Amino acid sequence: MLSDGIQKSAGSKLQSALGFMTGNRVLGFLTGLVLTFIIQSSGATTAMEVSFVNAGLMTLQQSVGVTLGANIGTTITAWLVVFFGFNFKISSFAIPIFGLGYILTIIKKIKKQSLGEAIMGFGLLFIGLDWLSATIDPSNGTLDFLRNFGNAGAWSIFVGVIAGIFITALIHSSSAESAIVITMAYKNLISWEFAAALVIGSNIGSTIDAVLASLNSSAPAKRTALVHVLFNVATVIFACIFFNPFLHLIDIIVPGTPASNITYHIAALHTVLKTITSLLCLPFTPQIAWLAEKIIKDDPDAVRAEYTLEFSETGGRENASAYIIRAEKEIQDMTVLVMKMFERISSGFKNRDESFLDEHFEYLTKQEDFADQMKEKLTRYLVNCSKLPLSAQQSDSLSLMQQIVNDLEEMTDDCYNVAMLLKKSIEKKMTFSQEDMDRLEPYLDLARQSMYFVSSNINQHLDNDKLMIAREIETQIDVFRHNLKKVARKRLEAGANVKSELLYIDLVRQIEKFGDRAYSIANALSQF
Repeated sequence: MLSDGIQKSAGSKLQSALGFMTGNRVLGFLTGLVLTFIIQSSGATTAMEVSFVNAGLMTLQQSVGVTLGANIGTTITAWLVVFFGFNFKISSFAIPIFGLGYILTIIKKIKKQSLGEAIMGFGLLFIGLDWLSATIDPSNGTLDFLRNFGNAGAWSIFVGVIAGIFITALIHSSSAESAIVITMAYKNLISWEFAAALVIGSNIGSTIDAVLASLNSSAPAKRTALVHVLFNVATVIFACIFFNPFLHLIDIIVPGTPASNITYHIAALHTVLKTITSLLCLPFTPQIAWLAEKIIKDDPDAVRAEYTLEFSETGGRENASAYIIRAEKEIQDMTVLVMKMFERISSGFKNRDESFLDEHFEYLTKQEDFADQMKEKLTRYLVNCSKLPLSAQQSDSLSLMQQIVNDLEEMTDDCYNVAMLLKKSIEKKMTFSQEDMDRLEPYLDLARQSMYFVSSNINQHLDNDKLMIAREIETQIDVFRHNLKKVARKRLEAGANVKSELLYIDLVRQIEKFGDRAYSIANALSQF
């Protein structure tokens, strides 16, 4: 709840920060560190990374620096638990803090519902910690078996690492796992060595969110998740090889013995381990990216016959921004599909013969079917997104995105309908004067302008000046349509071929619909 509340409060600012501050490895490193420090979840940061790479907004190499920084930023929760949970006994203030957050969520006028959720989450964190501390009591003997694991010599380290992996994967949070370990160590249920092994294992378990976020994504997105996994596995191997020297280093850094100051020892271990390994890897971000590219090759099929888009829930704290970025990428792809279909039918006006049918008609048929699949699965995906913890702005954006998807799919229908009319005119050997076909060229150019305008501004807010441009193009299309239909009617009255003139009017009408839908999308973008 704390993480969700912070992310909803920040909204698109988190996306802007992640996209803007990744120009080089150092900036990317600092961005990942600070962003994860704020939102209390490296899983949320890396899931957002995967979505950015999948959308082409960030390169794989840039994402490596962010991943390294995120691994350090996630250790802040352990320090919050140590500092507030055991020194200040904040649990006595946790319920009033939760109440304050609840009041903010129910007072609609001040519009601080997301902040209220974050404050409630902060209170619940320490209420839960207090309950956990009361439950984990050596006197009741509930968790005595952990002491047996901790006293098994070298095997206890192996068992601790494996347990840390599975516990963290199960609860989707290395921060929460660390809080549990700190509490158990504070209650003298586990030894310093066994606690260290549990924390070290959490590094691998924490990669679960990145892996799930990369499912059904592009090859670059899968490489981003792979980098996260490779780095954390390497961190665990490094820590296991130098286990005793590393623990000795923590003993030197942290005042007091582990027995007298165990909570600070565990928090320091979590931070120092990730800091050392992140800084060691930072100079080698190009090599790490190269390795990921060698392991995961590019997608073999550039053109897909079947559209797939799965809503892969991680089972942990779902990151709404990451899902929305993925949807935006798919909408952008759908826009490109529409543009390609439009260019294909444009060639049919210039070469209205059998070559158009041979070269383009099958492609247009398959793409129209593909667009139908996109609409169905994208709509289902957006509906699932609407069930995530969203800010008011994100919720409104999802509704507008559904409208845009509908308009784009209808534009592919318009393209296919034009192709069918051209096919009919070719098969029926209908004739049109060159003057009539020439009149359609500027009309088609206006429709093309409307499409390119939408493409260049998709997923962005349109200000009033840009909306005026879209409105002006749409007005010119309407004027052209009126004039073209007027000329066609005059030809009909003069005794021209009825079937040819009616088909000509249908072509004019279909192209005008294309412009109408482009303006509808522009109008939706103005509300983003």
